[in-house]
Amino acid sequence: MAEGLRSVAALPDPVGEVVDGWVRPNGLAVTRVRVPLGVVGVVYENRPNVTSDAAGLCLKAGNAAFLRGSSSALRSNRAVVGVLRRALAKAGLPEDAVLLVEDTSRDTAVAFMRLRGVIDCLVPRGGPDLLAALVEHATVPYVLDGSGNCHVYVDAAADLAMAEEIVVNAKMQRPGVCNAAESLLVHAAVADAFLPRVARALAGVELRGDERVRAVLPGVAPATDDDFATEFLGLVLSVAVVDDVGAAIDHIARFGSGHSEAIVTSDIGTAERFAREVDAAAVLVNASTRFVDGGELGLGAEVGISTQKLHARGPMGLRELTCVKWVVRGEGQVRR
Repeated sequence: MAEGLRSVAALPDPVGEVVDGWVRPNGLAVTRVRVPLGVVGVVYENRPNVTSDAAGLCLKAGNAAFLRGSSSALRSNRAVVGVLRRALAKAGLPEDAVLLVEDTSRDTAVAFMRLRGVIDCLVPRGGPDLLAALVEHATVPYVLDGSGNCHVYVDAAADLAMAEEIVVNAKMQRPGVCNAAESLLVHAAVADAFLPRVARALAGVELRGDERVRAVLPGVAPATDDDFATEFLGLVLSVAVVDDVGAAIDHIARFGSGHSEAIVTSDIGTAERFAREVDAAAVLVNASTRFVDGGELGLGAEVGISTQKLHARGPMGLRELTCVKWVVRGEGQVRR
Protein backbone atom coordinates (compact mmCIF):
# COMPACT_ATOMS: atom_id res chain seq x y z
CA MET A 1 0.00 0.00 0.00
CA ALA A 2 2.80 2.41 0.88
CA GLU A 3 4.57 1.69 -2.40
CA GLY A 4 1.33 2.35 -4.29
CA LEU A 5 0.97 5.71 -2.57
CA ARG A 6 4.57 6.59 -3.46
CA SER A 7 3.82 5.76 -7.11
CA VAL A 8 0.78 8.04 -7.10
CA ALA A 9 2.72 10.83 -5.39
CA ALA A 10 5.37 10.70 -8.13
CA LEU A 11 2.83 11.23 -10.93
CA PRO A 12 2.20 14.68 -12.46
CA ASP A 13 -0.54 16.68 -10.76
CA PRO A 14 -3.56 16.77 -13.10
CA VAL A 15 -5.22 19.76 -11.42
CA GLY A 16 -4.75 22.93 -13.43
CA GLU A 17 -3.71 21.09 -16.59
CA VAL A 18 -4.92 22.91 -19.71
CA VAL A 19 -6.67 20.25 -21.78
CA ASP A 20 -6.97 22.41 -24.88
CA GLY A 21 -7.57 25.98 -25.95
CA TRP A 22 -8.13 28.33 -28.86
CA VAL A 23 -8.76 31.97 -29.69
CA ARG A 24 -12.08 33.06 -31.21
CA PRO A 25 -12.29 35.62 -34.03
CA ASN A 26 -13.49 38.23 -31.51
CA GLY A 27 -10.30 37.75 -29.45
CA LEU A 28 -11.73 35.62 -26.66
CA ALA A 29 -9.15 33.11 -25.41
CA VAL A 30 -10.97 29.87 -24.59
CA THR A 31 -9.39 27.10 -22.49
CA ARG A 32 -10.53 23.95 -20.73
CA VAL A 33 -8.73 23.29 -17.44
CA ARG A 34 -8.78 20.22 -15.18
CA VAL A 35 -10.34 20.75 -11.76
CA PRO A 36 -11.21 18.32 -8.92
CA LEU A 37 -14.55 16.53 -8.87
CA GLY A 38 -15.04 17.52 -5.21
CA VAL A 39 -16.09 14.79 -2.77
CA VAL A 40 -15.61 11.30 -4.20
CA GLY A 41 -17.55 8.55 -2.43
CA VAL A 42 -16.15 5.03 -2.73
CA VAL A 43 -18.28 2.11 -1.58
CA TYR A 44 -16.42 -1.17 -1.73
CA GLU A 45 -16.28 -4.77 -0.58
CA ASN A 46 -12.68 -5.33 -1.55
CA ARG A 47 -9.34 -5.59 0.15
CA PRO A 48 -8.06 -2.80 2.42
CA ASN A 49 -5.57 -1.67 -0.23
CA VAL A 50 -8.58 -0.09 -1.96
CA THR A 51 -8.72 2.25 1.04
CA SER A 52 -5.21 3.58 0.52
CA ASP A 53 -5.41 3.58 -3.30
CA ALA A 54 -8.70 5.50 -3.35
CA ALA A 55 -7.58 7.97 -0.70
CA GLY A 56 -4.22 8.62 -2.39
CA LEU A 57 -5.71 9.12 -5.84
CA CYS A 58 -8.50 11.36 -4.56
CA LEU A 59 -6.07 13.50 -2.57
CA LYS A 60 -3.60 13.86 -5.46
CA ALA A 61 -6.45 14.98 -7.72
CA GLY A 62 -7.61 17.57 -5.17
CA ASN A 63 -10.67 15.68 -3.94
CA ALA A 64 -11.92 14.57 -0.55
CA ALA A 65 -12.23 10.80 -0.22
CA PHE A 66 -15.40 9.59 1.54
CA LEU A 67 -14.94 5.84 2.04
CA ARG A 68 -17.38 3.09 2.99
CA GLY A 69 -15.71 -0.32 3.14
CA SER A 70 -16.87 -3.77 4.19
CA SER A 71 -17.46 -5.14 7.69
CA SER A 72 -14.84 -7.87 7.18
CA ALA A 73 -12.06 -5.28 6.73
CA LEU A 74 -13.32 -2.63 9.14
CA ARG A 75 -10.42 -2.78 11.62
CA SER A 76 -7.85 -2.70 8.80
CA ASN A 77 -9.64 0.19 7.14
CA ARG A 78 -9.70 2.09 10.43
CA ALA A 79 -5.96 1.58 10.81
CA VAL A 80 -5.18 2.69 7.24
CA VAL A 81 -7.41 5.75 7.43
CA GLY A 82 -5.96 6.62 10.83
CA VAL A 83 -2.44 6.67 9.38
CA LEU A 84 -3.57 8.76 6.41
CA ARG A 85 -5.40 11.30 8.58
CA ARG A 86 -2.35 11.73 10.82
CA ALA A 87 -0.22 12.20 7.70
CA LEU A 88 -2.61 14.85 6.38
CA ALA A 89 -2.41 16.78 9.63
CA LYS A 90 1.38 16.51 9.62
CA ALA A 91 1.46 17.92 6.08
CA GLY A 92 -0.79 20.84 7.03
CA LEU A 93 -3.80 19.51 5.11
CA PRO A 94 -7.34 18.98 6.42
CA GLU A 95 -7.67 15.60 8.14
CA ASP A 96 -11.22 15.35 6.82
CA ALA A 97 -9.90 15.07 3.27
CA VAL A 98 -10.08 11.33 4.06
CA LEU A 99 -13.14 10.04 5.90
CA LEU A 100 -14.29 6.50 6.72
CA VAL A 101 -17.88 5.46 7.35
CA GLU A 102 -17.59 2.93 10.16
CA ASP A 103 -21.21 1.75 10.15
CA THR A 104 -21.13 -1.08 7.59
CA SER A 105 -24.84 -1.95 7.60
CA ARG A 106 -26.80 -2.19 4.36
CA ASP A 107 -29.07 0.68 5.41
CA THR A 108 -26.03 2.90 5.84
CA ALA A 109 -24.71 1.87 2.42
CA VAL A 110 -28.03 2.88 0.84
CA ALA A 111 -28.02 6.18 2.73
CA PHE A 112 -24.43 6.76 1.55
CA MET A 113 -25.55 6.29 -2.07
CA ARG A 114 -28.21 8.97 -1.57
CA LEU A 115 -25.99 11.77 -0.24
CA ARG A 116 -26.67 14.00 -3.20
CA GLY A 117 -25.34 17.45 -2.43
CA VAL A 118 -22.60 15.97 -0.25
CA ILE A 119 -20.97 13.44 -2.59
CA ASP A 120 -20.16 14.68 -6.11
CA CYS A 121 -19.28 11.31 -7.65
CA LEU A 122 -19.77 7.75 -6.39
CA VAL A 123 -17.51 4.84 -7.34
CA PRO A 124 -18.51 1.26 -6.37
CA ARG A 125 -16.05 -1.60 -6.03
CA GLY A 126 -17.72 -4.94 -5.49
CA GLY A 127 -19.86 -7.78 -6.77
CA PRO A 128 -23.22 -7.98 -8.55
CA ASP A 129 -25.26 -7.36 -5.38
CA LEU A 130 -23.49 -4.07 -4.67
CA LEU A 131 -23.84 -2.92 -8.27
CA ALA A 132 -27.54 -3.84 -8.31
CA ALA A 133 -28.08 -1.90 -5.08
CA LEU A 134 -26.29 1.10 -6.58
CA VAL A 135 -28.45 1.09 -9.71
CA GLU A 136 -31.60 0.74 -7.60
CA HIS A 137 -30.89 3.23 -4.83
CA ALA A 138 -28.21 5.78 -5.81
CA THR A 139 -29.21 9.40 -6.32
CA VAL A 140 -25.57 10.52 -6.44
CA PRO A 141 -23.97 10.51 -9.93
CA TYR A 142 -21.88 7.36 -10.19
CA VAL A 143 -19.29 5.67 -12.36
CA LEU A 144 -20.16 2.00 -12.72
CA ASP A 145 -17.30 -0.36 -11.94
CA GLY A 146 -18.87 -3.32 -13.73
CA SER A 147 -18.23 -7.00 -14.18
CA GLY A 148 -15.43 -8.39 -16.33
CA ASN A 149 -16.64 -11.06 -18.75
CA CYS A 150 -13.37 -10.83 -20.71
CA HIS A 151 -12.46 -12.77 -23.87
CA VAL A 152 -9.29 -13.86 -25.61
CA TYR A 153 -9.67 -14.48 -29.35
CA VAL A 154 -7.00 -16.64 -31.03
CA ASP A 155 -6.96 -15.75 -34.71
CA ALA A 156 -5.98 -17.93 -37.69
CA ALA A 157 -2.78 -15.88 -37.97
CA ALA A 158 -1.83 -16.28 -34.29
CA ASP A 159 1.52 -17.49 -33.03
CA LEU A 160 0.12 -20.49 -31.14
CA ALA A 161 2.91 -20.57 -28.54
CA MET A 162 2.26 -16.92 -27.79
CA ALA A 163 -1.49 -17.54 -27.72
CA GLU A 164 -1.07 -20.41 -25.26
CA GLU A 165 0.99 -18.29 -22.88
CA ILE A 166 -1.45 -15.37 -23.08
CA VAL A 167 -4.53 -17.54 -22.48
CA VAL A 168 -2.95 -19.31 -19.51
CA ASN A 169 -1.86 -16.01 -17.97
CA ALA A 170 -5.21 -14.31 -18.60
CA LYS A 171 -7.14 -17.19 -17.00
CA MET A 172 -4.86 -18.58 -14.32
CA GLN A 173 -2.50 -15.87 -13.07
CA ARG A 174 -5.27 -14.54 -10.81
CA PRO A 175 -8.68 -15.99 -11.74
CA GLY A 176 -10.80 -14.16 -9.17
CA VAL A 177 -10.41 -10.62 -10.54
CA CYS A 178 -12.37 -8.60 -13.08
CA ASN A 179 -9.62 -8.56 -15.75
CA ALA A 180 -9.17 -12.34 -15.84
CA ALA A 181 -10.29 -14.08 -19.03
CA GLU A 182 -13.62 -15.89 -18.78
CA SER A 183 -14.04 -17.01 -22.39
CA LEU A 184 -11.75 -18.28 -25.15
CA LEU A 185 -12.60 -17.91 -28.85
CA VAL A 186 -10.56 -19.88 -31.39
CA HIS A 187 -10.55 -19.49 -35.17
CA ALA A 188 -11.73 -22.67 -36.91
CA ALA A 189 -8.54 -22.83 -38.99
CA VAL A 190 -6.37 -23.39 -35.89
CA ALA A 191 -8.86 -25.12 -33.60
CA ASP A 192 -7.56 -28.67 -34.22
CA ALA A 193 -3.99 -27.61 -33.50
CA PHE A 194 -4.58 -25.15 -30.67
CA LEU A 195 -7.38 -26.58 -28.55
CA PRO A 196 -5.56 -29.76 -27.39
CA ARG A 197 -2.39 -27.88 -26.44
CA VAL A 198 -4.19 -25.11 -24.58
CA ALA A 199 -6.36 -27.67 -22.77
CA ARG A 200 -3.18 -29.35 -21.49
CA ALA A 201 -1.73 -26.02 -20.47
CA LEU A 202 -4.93 -25.11 -18.60
CA ALA A 203 -4.67 -28.11 -16.29
CA GLY A 204 -6.97 -27.53 -13.33
CA VAL A 205 -9.36 -25.29 -15.29
CA GLU A 206 -12.83 -26.63 -16.05
CA LEU A 207 -13.51 -26.07 -19.76
CA ARG A 208 -17.05 -25.70 -21.10
CA GLY A 209 -17.23 -25.76 -24.89
CA ASP A 210 -19.65 -25.45 -27.77
CA GLU A 211 -20.27 -28.35 -30.19
CA ARG A 212 -17.28 -27.47 -32.37
CA VAL A 213 -14.98 -27.43 -29.36
CA ARG A 214 -16.34 -30.75 -28.13
CA ALA A 215 -15.70 -32.30 -31.53
CA VAL A 216 -12.00 -31.67 -30.90
CA LEU A 217 -12.07 -32.15 -27.11
CA PRO A 218 -14.78 -34.78 -26.44
CA GLY A 219 -14.24 -34.73 -22.69
CA VAL A 220 -15.16 -31.05 -22.32
CA ALA A 221 -18.53 -30.21 -20.73
CA PRO A 222 -21.10 -28.56 -23.01
CA ALA A 223 -21.34 -24.76 -22.76
CA THR A 224 -24.68 -22.95 -22.60
CA ASP A 225 -25.45 -19.31 -23.38
CA ASP A 226 -25.44 -18.72 -19.62
CA ASP A 227 -21.87 -20.03 -19.47
CA PHE A 228 -20.76 -17.63 -22.19
CA ALA A 229 -22.44 -14.76 -20.32
CA THR A 230 -20.96 -15.60 -16.91
CA GLU A 231 -18.09 -13.95 -15.08
CA PHE A 232 -16.86 -17.09 -13.31
CA LEU A 233 -14.18 -15.47 -11.12
CA GLY A 234 -12.67 -18.92 -10.74
CA LEU A 235 -11.05 -21.79 -12.63
CA VAL A 236 -13.79 -22.19 -15.24
CA LEU A 237 -13.48 -21.11 -18.89
CA SER A 238 -16.08 -21.11 -21.66
CA VAL A 239 -14.69 -21.94 -25.11
CA ALA A 240 -16.09 -21.49 -28.62
CA VAL A 241 -14.84 -22.02 -32.18
CA VAL A 242 -15.60 -19.14 -34.59
CA ASP A 243 -15.25 -18.86 -38.36
CA ASP A 244 -13.48 -15.49 -38.51
CA VAL A 245 -12.74 -12.28 -36.67
CA GLY A 246 -16.19 -10.95 -37.51
CA ALA A 247 -17.80 -13.88 -35.73
CA ALA A 248 -15.51 -13.29 -32.75
CA ILE A 249 -16.54 -9.63 -32.62
CA ASP A 250 -20.22 -10.63 -32.81
CA HIS A 251 -19.78 -13.16 -29.98
CA ILE A 252 -18.12 -10.53 -27.79
CA ALA A 253 -20.87 -8.01 -28.59
CA ARG A 254 -23.48 -10.56 -27.50
CA PHE A 255 -21.87 -11.86 -24.32
CA GLY A 256 -19.16 -9.40 -23.25
CA SER A 257 -19.52 -6.90 -20.41
CA GLY A 258 -17.51 -4.09 -22.02
CA HIS A 259 -14.46 -4.57 -19.80
CA SER A 260 -11.36 -5.98 -21.57
CA GLU A 261 -11.04 -8.01 -24.78
CA ALA A 262 -7.88 -9.46 -26.32
CA ILE A 263 -6.84 -10.74 -29.75
CA VAL A 264 -3.77 -12.83 -30.58
CA THR A 265 -2.77 -12.42 -34.23
CA SER A 266 0.14 -11.54 -36.49
CA ASP A 267 -2.20 -10.00 -39.08
CA ILE A 268 -2.11 -6.22 -38.66
CA GLY A 269 -5.36 -5.66 -40.54
CA THR A 270 -7.22 -8.18 -38.40
CA ALA A 271 -5.79 -6.65 -35.24
CA GLU A 272 -6.83 -3.15 -36.31
CA ARG A 273 -10.35 -4.32 -37.17
CA PHE A 274 -10.69 -6.01 -33.77
CA ALA A 275 -9.40 -2.90 -31.97
CA ARG A 276 -11.74 -0.66 -33.98
CA GLU A 277 -14.95 -2.69 -33.79
CA VAL A 278 -14.91 -4.30 -30.34
CA ASP A 279 -16.92 -2.13 -27.95
CA ALA A 280 -15.04 -2.38 -24.65
CA ALA A 281 -13.21 -0.16 -22.20
CA ALA A 282 -9.93 -1.82 -23.19
CA VAL A 283 -8.75 -3.84 -26.20
CA LEU A 284 -5.44 -5.68 -26.15
CA VAL A 285 -3.44 -6.97 -29.12
CA ASN A 286 -1.07 -9.84 -28.36
CA ALA A 287 -1.18 -9.25 -24.60
CA SER A 288 -3.00 -10.64 -21.58
CA THR A 289 -6.20 -9.05 -20.29
CA ARG A 290 -4.52 -8.98 -16.88
CA PHE A 291 -2.71 -5.79 -17.89
CA VAL A 292 -5.92 -3.73 -17.71
CA ASP A 293 -5.07 -2.34 -14.30
CA GLY A 294 -4.21 1.19 -13.20
CA GLY A 295 -0.78 0.28 -11.89
CA GLU A 296 0.16 -1.81 -14.92
CA LEU A 297 -0.89 0.94 -17.35
CA GLY A 298 1.14 3.63 -15.65
CA LEU A 299 -1.60 5.29 -13.59
CA GLY A 300 0.08 4.47 -10.27
CA ALA A 301 -3.15 2.94 -8.96
CA GLU A 302 -6.86 3.01 -9.75
CA VAL A 303 -10.03 3.75 -7.87
CA GLY A 304 -11.94 1.36 -10.15
CA ILE A 305 -12.37 0.18 -13.74
CA SER A 306 -15.34 1.80 -15.42
CA THR A 307 -17.35 -0.21 -17.94
CA GLN A 308 -19.65 2.70 -18.76
CA LYS A 309 -18.99 5.56 -21.15
CA LEU A 310 -19.68 8.69 -19.08
CA HIS A 311 -17.58 10.34 -17.76
CA ALA A 312 -14.76 7.80 -17.46
CA ARG A 313 -14.05 4.47 -19.15
CA GLY A 314 -11.50 1.85 -18.18
CA PRO A 315 -9.06 2.17 -15.25
CA MET A 316 -9.81 5.32 -13.26
CA GLY A 317 -6.63 7.10 -12.26
CA LEU A 318 -5.90 10.73 -11.48
CA ARG A 319 -7.31 12.33 -14.61
CA GLU A 320 -10.55 10.34 -14.28
CA LEU A 321 -10.99 11.88 -10.82
CA THR A 322 -11.12 15.34 -12.33
CA CYS A 323 -13.51 17.18 -14.62
CA VAL A 324 -12.94 20.24 -16.79
CA LYS A 325 -13.79 23.87 -16.28
CA TRP A 326 -14.11 26.34 -19.16
CA VAL A 327 -12.02 29.45 -18.59
CA VAL A 328 -12.66 32.28 -21.07
CA ARG A 329 -10.43 35.37 -21.03
CA GLY A 330 -11.40 38.57 -22.80
CA GLU A 331 -10.56 42.24 -23.06
CA GLY A 332 -14.00 43.75 -22.60
CA GLN A 333 -15.87 41.79 -25.29
CA VAL A 334 -19.67 41.81 -25.13
CA ARG A 335 -22.05 39.73 -27.19
CA ARG A 336 -23.85 41.55 -29.99
